Amino acid sequence: MVLIVAGKLILKSGSRDAFIEKSHVAILQARRNIACEDFSVSPDPIDLNRVNIFEKWKSRSELNSFRESGPENDMFSLVESFDVNEYEINT
Repeated sequence: MVLIVAGKLILKSGSRDAFIEKSHVAILQARRNIACEDFSVSPDPIDLNRVNIFEKWKSRSELNSFRESGPENDMFSLVESFDVNEYEINT
């Protein structure tokens, strides 16, 4: 099984760069995790208040462990709305 997490975050006006900067620690931690096959937070090329999220994990339990141990900061105070979904793919 592979777990894909994908979607978008709409951020408060003018906060996209700060959000991406605050994401660096989580991105590095995830990519160092053997169960994480990919992890990205990317600026949308058209909407200056949007970032796109993509994660690929080997298992739900590993994703949950990462979420429980991830870095703590106030980055989600910059989010106005989000549309992020998880997809389980049997391989």
